[in-house]
Amino acid sequence: MSIKLDNRHLYLQVIDRIKTDIEHGFYKEKEKLPSEFDLAKSLGVSRATLREALRILEEENVVIRRHGVGTFVNAKPLFTSGIEQLNSVTDMILQAGMTPGTIFLSSIVGHASDEDIKRFSCEKQDQVVMIERVRTANGEPVIYCIDKIPHDIFSDHFSHQEESLLDYIHKKTGRKITYAVTHIEPLGYHDKISPILNCEPETALLVLKQMHYDENDEPVLYSLNYFKSDKFDFHVVRKKI
Repeated sequence: MSIKLDNRHLYLQVIDRIKTDIEHGFYKEKEKLPSEFDLAKSLGVSRATLREALRILEEENVVIRRHGVGTFVNAKPLFTSGIEQLNSVTDMILQAGMTPGTIFLSSIVGHASDEDIKRFSCEKQDQVVMIERVRTANGEPVIYCIDKIPHDIFSDHFSHQEESLLDYIHKKTGRKITYAVTHIEPLGYHDKISPILNCEPETALLVLKQMHYDENDEPVLYSLNYFKSDKFDFHVVRKKI
């Protein structure tokens, strides 16, 4: 099983070999790799070389190291999307060939907070609907969602039977959301949200904070979505201007 020497640094060859073994099924998803001693011996490299390779593989989310336990193969993301594309969560799950679902946790109507007033350019006495949901894929919880919408957008109460808020807003009001301003933040284990999403202690969350605007550049929907980082992969196409 020893790696074949070429002109590259040994740790780069180790990285390629471990990736190849994972791709070919020699190591399965969530399977524990051999100990550093055994793996270094089988590859014919020093433990220092192996550790450098594992460090980079961890940065690339190929493996995950659990202190005092070992190194495990990370599960491949089920969902991938270009961050420049404004896709609803429902569409993202459907595109992965899975069935979207929703667990409604709460729906509250309250006066606008200071942040709401800034976001929606509304008044203190205006009311805002806050909806708390968990989105599922084939019954598995994958996203925790908090959505805020000015109450006067709807002529009646929000229907808890709807999956996509983007489609629901368009259907009920005729206002089509055309773009969103998005901020992405990494987050470690969250005492409330991580258990809801059945996260392992080492599984991080990706938080997308999005303000959605309609065709008239009016703010319509503010979303705070917590994605399981081992299930979702977001990327962006950057072009030189």
